[in-house]
Amino acid sequence: MGHALVIESWVGAMSTLLPRAIREAGHRFTFLTRNLHHYLRPGSGEGVHPLLLADNVITAETNDLDMLLPQVQRLHEVLRFDGVVTSCDYYLGTAARLAAHLGLPSPRPDAVEYACRKDLARQRMQVAGLPGPAFAITEDWPGTEVAARTLGFPLVIKPVDLCAGMFVRLVADRTQLREAFDALDAFPVNARGQQRLPLVLLEEVLVGPEVSVETVTVDGATTVLGVTDKSLAGEPWFVETGHMFPAALDAATVTAVCDMTVAALAAVGYDRGVAHTELRLTAAGPRVVEINPRPAGNQITELVRRVTGVDLPMVFTQLALGEQPDIAVTGTGVRSAAISFLLPPRAGTVAGIEGTATLAVADDVVDWAVKPAGHRTGDAVSNNTYLGHVMTVDTAALGARARAEELVAGLGVRYADDLAGALA
Repeated sequence: MGHALVIESWVGAMSTLLPRAIREAGHRFTFLTRNLHHYLRPGSGEGVHPLLLADNVITAETNDLDMLLPQVQRLHEVLRFDGVVTSCDYYLGTAARLAAHLGLPSPRPDAVEYACRKDLARQRMQVAGLPGPAFAITEDWPGTEVAARTLGFPLVIKPVDLCAGMFVRLVADRTQLREAFDALDAFPVNARGQQRLPLVLLEEVLVGPEVSVETVTVDGATTVLGVTDKSLAGEPWFVETGHMFPAALDAATVTAVCDMTVAALAAVGYDRGVAHTELRLTAAGPRVVEINPRPAGNQITELVRRVTGVDLPMVFTQLALGEQPDIAVTGTGVRSAAISFLLPPRAGTVAGIEGTATLAVADDVVDWAVKPAGHRTGDAVSNNTYLGHVMTVDTAALGARARAEELVAGLGVRYADDLAGALA
């Protein structure tokens, strides 16, 4: 039985999938967090959160690596860890550096940093000779304005160190660029209390369908498990509205996408772990949007598991613990699996979500959830604003996506102020 040290976590699906995978693989874990209350918030399901069922729950300042290294070293001398892992992007680099410090299995810490930071990933892929969008990295408004004129509108503005599509925006002119720049500039600290880098990434717009490639890398050799398609909401934001695995693509496109992904992972030096790489299928060929050195979010790992039998959170855990995972694809009887998300039509307080009775009795629905009455939502500007999801499977063809989208389209959101207005 191995002992994993889990450093922080997302509070969405992966916060449940990762501890479940650790337990089902026959291991135990210690959970280390700077803010226990972050995992005690309502709305995460019934009972105690799985992360808080760890063998040990310890509080420490996880945002200060210099302070954390000796603390974890002392814990290691007593508790004897076999690996360090996290599902949260903001702590992937911390987990890699802690593992390396303790002499435990891990990807190269610098490779994790190259992959996580969008500016460094772009630079590494450019040095490696991979085709990609024209881009510029800036620090202030005058530099951003000059770079935008050089690149030309429209373009995409991104933070280099945020997740879930936060503040990623398509801008068509100087006015929209200034709005986007100011919004990002007014967000200097991320949701985990970490000071953000004052950098902006400007990119040429990549036009074409978006997909992701799910991979496992061991000792520098990357295995592709498959390609996931992605649907997006309307401009100017890049909010994901759903996914299907496998993507409905021809063999030549799949080969080109997979080859580009493997080359991108090599460019950043990623040598051990699970990765989720996003690409656009442009007229000139596949182009990398970003590299994520961890299992996919948005329950894509569940779509992969239902089709291939490969449990990527478990593979992620096994690699962190120095084990050789079994990533052989097996027949599951499922041809395609998909998830579709319910976005808020607008900001406000949810009074209820209608249409769920259909979900409860549909044979092809394997998972669904909606936010409860009283939930306050903002506008649909990032992946953090979902009001619910529906997951479906198709045992015969690639029809799961259309079915999931049909079911989500049948849901309706009622707002508290709508009810108040009707009673006025």
